[in-house]
Amino acid sequence: MTTVIIDYESGNLHSAEKAFQRMAAETGAGAVVVTADPEVVARAERVVLPGDGAFPACRRALFDHSGLFAAIEEAAVARGRPFLGICIGMQMLATRGMEYEKTPGFDWIAGTVERIVPSDPLLKVPHMGWNDLVIDRPHPLLDGIETGDHAYFVHSYHMRLSDPAHLLAHADYGGPVTAIVGRDTILGTQFHPEKSQATGLRLIANFLCWRP
Repeated sequence: MTTVIIDYESGNLHSAEKAFQRMAAETGAGAVVVTADPEVVARAERVVLPGDGAFPACRRALFDHSGLFAAIEEAAVARGRPFLGICIGMQMLATRGMEYEKTPGFDWIAGTVERIVPSDPLLKVPHMGWNDLVIDRPHPLLDGIETGDHAYFVHSYHMRLSDPAHLLAHADYGGPVTAIVGRDTILGTQFHPEKSQATGLRLIANFLCWRP
């Protein structure tokens, strides 16, 4: 069994690679490979798409790698392999992003990525640091994770979902901020599980062991 972490020069690959490799070793989940090779991606049993920076730049970088998005889509959509988007990797699942300019997303989970506007003007954007998760609906990804567990966020935009059934968890930052989304075998976390200590490692292990 192989889990691929997509390398399109727009993600915190070192931390993600180490965290996923650690949990794969602990759970016997097989190899974790960092790659931009479309053939390797298309054959993978699990796909992880990280992303740091801005939505338009990440999307351009991904599509600048010839054949890479088609391979991701083949694995995650056509073959139904478990997929996890992290931070901008999650945001790109949406229909569109509104950061700097209107940018099309994958439209795998309907919604729009919009700027966070806290109700409390003293709360600064970006939303940066530790925040409590609020679990909205159960999912195998969240086994052993409870409301009140902490996760590490760094972002100014979040996904507003068209269908609330796709919201697995949120955080409160002067109003609800989307934290985890899911539809079928497609999942995403706005926070960085690789930086979220025990909560993040548990989520990574759950993803690696999930048998949809």
